[in-house]
Amino acid sequence: MKKIGVLVLFWGLIFSTLAFAGENGFTREDRERLIRLEATLQTFMRQVDKRFEQIDKRFEDVNRRFEDINSRFEDMNKRFEQMDKRISELREDTDRRFEDLTRFLWILAGIFTALTAAVIALVIWDRRSTVKYALKEADERYALNLLPRILEVLKEKAKTDQELATILRNYGLL
Repeated sequence: MKKIGVLVLFWGLIFSTLAFAGENGFTREDRERLIRLEATLQTFMRQVDKRFEQIDKRFEDVNRRFEDINSRFEDMNKRFEQMDKRISELREDTDRRFEDLTRFLWILAGIFTALTAAVIALVIWDRRSTVKYALKEADERYALNLLPRILEVLKEKAKTDQELATILRNYGLL
């Protein structure tokens, strides 16, 4: 756009010079001025072109930097996705471990309950068998201790009662 403006300016100067030159045309000084003006304009156009090239390079650098930034953002997005995936895996793993731990605690509670019930049953069974044995033994001891005493009582009574004495003699107890 600026090139076109410079060319329009250049041709505008040339035509305006021609208009003011009159009937005689250009003088030598006019030609030399025009040549210098043309050289100056060409130098100016080269400088403008260089500046535009520099600006284009700067824009390319800026575009490259934006592309680098975009690629970095894409890398960050990938990393965030990986982190999200890893977090969800860790949550699933934690949930599974928690379920395993809960199941293990229920197994331990069942084992403890079974052992407690077995110990209580064993204590009750032992108590009953011990009590039965103790009662049986006590009955036997009491009976054994009681018989001689009863026999003594009967012997004492037989001293005064003839009929009882006869019965005890018949059984060989007197």
